[in-house]
Amino acid sequence: MGDAKMETFLPPYLQSNAIATALRDIYTSFSERREALGLANPGTVENIAREVQKDVFLTNSMFTGLRADFNRPLSVSPLFQYSHAFAMGSQGLPPYGFSAIYGTPKVFMQGNLDNDGQLSARANYRWNNTFVTKCNAQIAPGPGQAMVQLDNDFTGKDFTASLKSINPSMIEGGLTGIFIGSYLQSLTPRLAVGLEAMWQRAALNAGPEAALSYCAKYRGSDWIVSAQIQAQGAISTSYWRKLTEKVEAGVDLNLQFAPGMGGGGLMGSGSRKEGTTTVGAKYDFRTSTFRAQLDSSGRLSCLLEKRVLPPVQVTFAGEMDHFKQQAKVGLAVSIEVAPEELMSQAGQNATPPTVPF
Repeated sequence: MGDAKMETFLPPYLQSNAIATALRDIYTSFSERREALGLANPGTVENIAREVQKDVFLTNSMFTGLRADFNRPLSVSPLFQYSHAFAMGSQGLPPYGFSAIYGTPKVFMQGNLDNDGQLSARANYRWNNTFVTKCNAQIAPGPGQAMVQLDNDFTGKDFTASLKSINPSMIEGGLTGIFIGSYLQSLTPRLAVGLEAMWQRAALNAGPEAALSYCAKYRGSDWIVSAQIQAQGAISTSYWRKLTEKVEAGVDLNLQFAPGMGGGGLMGSGSRKEGTTTVGAKYDFRTSTFRAQLDSSGRLSCLLEKRVLPPVQVTFAGEMDHFKQQAKVGLAVSIEVAPEELMSQAGQNATPPTVPF
């Protein structure tokens, strides 16, 4: 079967070539041994610590003030819905925002527009089961507020390769922007290693910069540990463990080693060392989810999401900084109102499409 696959990529005059045949046999033997290992896809380098940073920690879910969301789904397959979001006394959230989502097994599109005129849009397209292209764009009033990001993810059986570009341009007569390439490969059913390369150039009158980072991920029966070493002198490690059926916990450690006034030597030369440790836990109740985390800077945060009714969800967020003597509180209500025909359709043969998020 491996020979048949290899022959489809070779022109007819190379299929009978001795060198091409030897290379084909080596590739086939390597592929068969690779499949015999039973390796699984390890995910992406960008989400190498996803279980801790996105599933357990609540850093990306924290908010302050009052918030109200009204969601209106119009269709399940294809997925189509719009929502209105209102906020008051919140840092980082606009007073009003409108968003719409459309998704099919191949296409995903999302647009957001707030009262200040800031527009952000996402569009993903799945070319096949292994290749997805993503595009993020943002337009805001004022100079230098526009941004575009292009991602290409190729997901193999035991590896993931990604290529990302941020604000790529050749208008000035040369290539500028930020380009990031990453590759994560499973070596054993439990161990995966990878690397990430970055090249950037802000303008043609500035020199280009490059950096290379390395990462590894090890998966146990009910725990996962990951580590990443960056060229700028930063080390990130994380540990995730599933304690029970409903309880998860995680620890994240970030160390920064950068040249600076570290106090070493008579001239004050040396390196500046900074570190942050965060410990968090997540508990899933029957109709609610509670998350809490504490970091070494003295910040204690918690987030409670409660489904009071099938269409109504209440979220409470709180944060206390013991060193700065500051406290923040947030309360949100999310209401989802669907047409009756959509509810009946969802109860009969509701099969949401596999959207390429």
